[in-house]
Amino acid sequence: MTKLAVPIENKAPATQSLSRRRVVFFDHTSVMSGGEIAMLNLIHALDTTQYEPVVILCADGPLADRLRSDSIETHILNLSTDVLKTRKDTLGLSTLGQFSKVVSVARYTLQLAALFKKLGADVVHTNSLKADIIGALAGRISKIPVIWHVRDRIDVDYLPKKVVKLFRWLSAFLPDHVITISQATRITLPQTTDADRFSVVHDGVSPIAFTNIQRNWFSQDSVHIGIIGRISPWKGQHVFIEAASQLRSRFPNASFEIIGSSMFEEHSYEQELRDLVTKNNLVDTVKFLGYRSDIFDVLQDLDVVVHASTIGEPFGQVIIEGMAAGKPVVATDGGAAPEIIENGVDGLIVPPKDATRLAQAIESLLIAPNDARNIGARGQQKVRNCFSIGNTARNVESVYERVLSAKK
Repeated sequence: MTKLAVPIENKAPATQSLSRRRVVFFDHTSVMSGGEIAMLNLIHALDTTQYEPVVILCADGPLADRLRSDSIETHILNLSTDVLKTRKDTLGLSTLGQFSKVVSVARYTLQLAALFKKLGADVVHTNSLKADIIGALAGRISKIPVIWHVRDRIDVDYLPKKVVKLFRWLSAFLPDHVITISQATRITLPQTTDADRFSVVHDGVSPIAFTNIQRNWFSQDSVHIGIIGRISPWKGQHVFIEAASQLRSRFPNASFEIIGSSMFEEHSYEQELRDLVTKNNLVDTVKFLGYRSDIFDVLQDLDVVVHASTIGEPFGQVIIEGMAAGKPVVATDGGAAPEIIENGVDGLIVPPKDATRLAQAIESLLIAPNDARNIGARGQQKVRNCFSIGNTARNVESVYERVLSAKK
């Protein structure tokens, strides 16, 4: 849900390399989800005097359209619908044991390996769990190094146990290097003695996050509290609604806004949320704004940004986007949130699944707007210093160099 293709800061010196390295990004989907948006932002931030990005996707769609419009070389190698629609929370040995899927994946892997060679890939950069496994197998066949970019916590509170066991086992030997988007994600993978094979690289925000002019916060007429992200049970929109119910009488002019839409067969949960709003007489208080691609414009219309995930986030892109906009952010503890926020200094952290503590944190900001502004300002500076997309790209490029040097 991030506006993309923006100017990038922190570019490396523009000295043209005699031979740019071809980095082939591989992702199983062309849906514009968080991981795909992060990949696109990274591609735009790479030093193109040294690296030439090429993208392979398993299906056509919005991401492919965006890449082409941004003049990024993009190839579609269609994967069978049965494999493509297998959700990551149903992956495992039993799924792989289905003969038709095994044959399909084997055939696809050989085709992918051939395409890696045809494209002259120097290194392959995979971007999703399915892409990690298939891409690494193809990399072994083509003898091209593969880097996994792991954007999911590989733990039983986030994925089924069978998926966790399989992925952890493969991560120990299949890829040449593994990038995780947080320390919280890194600790869910094997703690091998070969520490050089693993790197933690936080995602970043683009410069446009800092350029919009801020509105006057905490208007006497209304205040806007928003939760941004895919509508899904673990994202905690129901906790947000419960907090709104507790705050409504004290702040009758407050608007609680749910920004995002349901995906991946989670439409029933969205209906449950709408029923919960009706049941608690919150129809005039809680608004469903749907999916918005202009997320930085949306942020400027909010006074408080809420992150209410019920389990630990692998990272928390919305957290750093809200902080970059200078807004006070309330986030749930667990996952990578404590890697981003210093509680009470540049944001607030509350226990997950606790609507009362969430409501109290929001209230503390609404009754002390000067303190809220200071928290927002400190959060903005934290992101500027630590979570820019330029920093992300430079760190990823250092991984490329390590992997390529090891293959010489």
